[in-house]
Amino acid sequence: MSSPSHGPPASPHRDERDARDEQDGSGTWEVKARVLGVARNLTSATRLHDVLSLLRDVRGVEIWYTVNPGSDFSAGLEDYLLSVSGERHVLSWAEAQHAHFDLAVACAVHSSMHVLEAPLVVLPHGAGYNRLVARSTGDTTSPAGLSRAELTYDGAVVPDVICLSHEGQRPRLAVSCPEALPYTEVVGDPAHQRTRQSLPLRDRYRRRLGAVDGRKLVVVNSTWREHSLLGRCPDLLLRLVAELPVDEFRVVLVSHPNVWAWHDPHGVRYRLGPALDAGLAVLPPQEGWRAALIAADWIVGDHGSTTFYGAALGLPTLLAADGLDELDPASPTAAFTRDAPRLDPRRDLYEQLLSIAATYDPAVSQAAFDDQVQPLGDSGRIVRDLLCGRLAHRGIQVPSEPPPPRPVPEPEPHTERGPQTFDVVGTVTGDGTVGIRRFPHVPHPGRDRAREARGFLAVTDEETRTELRQSADVVVRTVAESEVPARAWAEQRARELPGLSVVVAALEEDRHLVLLREDGRLPGGRWLEAYTQREFGMPTPRLDPVLLGSALCQWLMTPHVGRLGGELTIRTGDHEVRVRFTGEE
Repeated sequence: MSSPSHGPPASPHRDERDARDEQDGSGTWEVKARVLGVARNLTSATRLHDVLSLLRDVRGVEIWYTVNPGSDFSAGLEDYLLSVSGERHVLSWAEAQHAHFDLAVACAVHSSMHVLEAPLVVLPHGAGYNRLVARSTGDTTSPAGLSRAELTYDGAVVPDVICLSHEGQRPRLAVSCPEALPYTEVVGDPAHQRTRQSLPLRDRYRRRLGAVDGRKLVVVNSTWREHSLLGRCPDLLLRLVAELPVDEFRVVLVSHPNVWAWHDPHGVRYRLGPALDAGLAVLPPQEGWRAALIAADWIVGDHGSTTFYGAALGLPTLLAADGLDELDPASPTAAFTRDAPRLDPRRDLYEQLLSIAATYDPAVSQAAFDDQVQPLGDSGRIVRDLLCGRLAHRGIQVPSEPPPPRPVPEPEPHTERGPQTFDVVGTVTGDGTVGIRRFPHVPHPGRDRAREARGFLAVTDEETRTELRQSADVVVRTVAESEVPARAWAEQRARELPGLSVVVAALEEDRHLVLLREDGRLPGGRWLEAYTQREFGMPTPRLDPVLLGSALCQWLMTPHVGRLGGELTIRTGDHEVRVRFTGEE
């Protein structure tokens, strides 16, 4: 980290610092107090930034950051701090030790923080204090964040304030480090409060995550280490995206920042490659997990805090791994983990999701969460006022109003191109409605070769595997702005692939050109334009060209339905879209 050009002086003496402040006329805003955010890993850094953002409406406070070294999971940490603060306000640990600050704040405590001159306030970086990490705590019974090894140095308690999210954490601290009890304050959970304040943005977040046109959102959460979902069920993500119909579900992964720090982003995406190819979306470790929970319809998770937070929002939750071996058995997270419904990876995943949605009782998880996070009403205000109180001697005043609610940022999912070949099954009902279920055509976990098609194959023109193109009944060009005109392209594909039943070329988001095989042959079939029509008070429905081609193929394959008329209803799950046709006779 580079040294700032302006900032806290090397001298620890307050009178020298005050003299510099008075002489330096370069600033625009008055700085009365400087606060140092101390991060050990990316997990704690993101929570730290969230906490220090509570001071945005407090005049006279300047925020700085540093990295407390020694964590195995510090990869990417400096880049993150630079992104939220800028180079001028990020100090090396050596610089931070010799600079004067009025307050230091950390969301992961370590005894080495005793070298800082500033009074230290520590908070949890997850849903309370739950995990047993002997490497950090020095024993196998103290939860991380509440151990004597972390909280004391040379017999003295290091933090000036230890923030608890619930009164029930005091008895646990009394066992692990009783000398720290006088330094505790119960503050609730400002991260959970901010999540609840952002609930009105659910539709915005769902749109960013692709949960549109009737799709339900499955958020998969994995913590780190071998007891996690990713560690215990490495094939589960691929199975979810392969077994859930693409027009009914969207699957998004939220994984612990330590996974990213240990394996690095390239390594994570490499290991998730098959699932990404099949349509999985992955959220980055810095932000997005709260927006995903707000947008979600289900949580499939483990003993990580994100799963616990999701269950606290009342979401139907299934655990694919429990990690009880690394949880403090006295913690509410352990209680929740013991009682939460399980996902059996060997059974039908679709049916398990539907079953839990119909039977889930959110009161069970809410009771455990109420034992983890004190219902204080306004945790953000409590934390902000606590920090300001520690800065009162520098003339910092506590604002009269609570911190203004700040919606959590919109998620920025990472996706690949997604599947280009789909296994399609469907039905045609008595009223002429076509029900379609599309599945990515991907190698099936546990089998040697690609799974046999469920019904027929629909491919996009971007499918590069020749054998799949030649086996397809439907081929679709999804790019409307193309070099070759739509009709000429469709005729060319029909000549190249005489076994096709349907060729579709996208024209607009709600309108496509169709070449339909009738009387048993292509080319020389029936030309149609398919389009959706906006109903009063409704937006114009989107029309997926692959879904359209699949529905038309199913119509042709169904005996006794007759010649396609001027209108068709396509159903995917509970979602319907009405399609109308004009064409050449």
